[in-house]
Amino acid sequence: MSVRFDGQVALVTGGGEGIGRAAAVAYARAGARVMVVGRHGDQLRTTVELARHNGAVAEALVADLTEAGGAEYAVTATIARFEALDVAFNNITERSARQPVADIHEDVWGRTLAANLTGVWRAMKHEIAHMERAGGGVIVNTASNIGVQGMLPGLGAYAASSAAVSALTRTAAREYAAKGIRINAVSPCPLGRGTGAEEIADTVVWLSSGAAAYIVGHDLVLDRKTSE
Repeated sequence: MSVRFDGQVALVTGGGEGIGRAAAVAYARAGARVMVVGRHGDQLRTTVELARHNGAVAEALVADLTEAGGAEYAVTATIARFEALDVAFNNITERSARQPVADIHEDVWGRTLAANLTGVWRAMKHEIAHMERAGGGVIVNTASNIGVQGMLPGLGAYAASSAAVSALTRTAAREYAAKGIRINAVSPCPLGRGTGAEEIADTVVWLSSGAAAYIVGHDLVLDRKTSE
């Protein structure tokens, strides 16, 4: 991948494993300074070690974006450390056990939406506020093609929250495009049925780059099928 982020700062939430970890490493390889945010310090430290192995400046920050103040803390700490925030990848996803809609407990519904939707909204709220003052920036959110296609029964809360992230992304993109803030989403296929974490990360990094400057308010569905 030839895109570069030299001199730029990337904030990656949910960076302790999977797509978030792969994206943090991919941003690092492309020259970005990376703040890796998540709830589990041990996992974050492993991600940071991988990023630094590629010669990048990377830091770990323990924060829970489902809690009030968590997103503001993550954004404020990133700017305090790096004096900038150019790119944000909001990779906040949580899936519960598969259940029919009528069997979902209200606590499960609440936790799922708090993580997948409210956490993304909180992150965007503070990222956008900074990017407005700075004159622009790029945000990519993780949704899911479960939300787009709804093809797996038993994931009602996850599907609803993912579809809402997609809608929130498109709305925010229209609201802030004129202010130089470019917002998109990616919708990977979960449960091992689609592309790998590194492939998704490469797509996220490309979507964040100047090479994709013409793409605004899009939810890019990533669902290449693999052989069973």
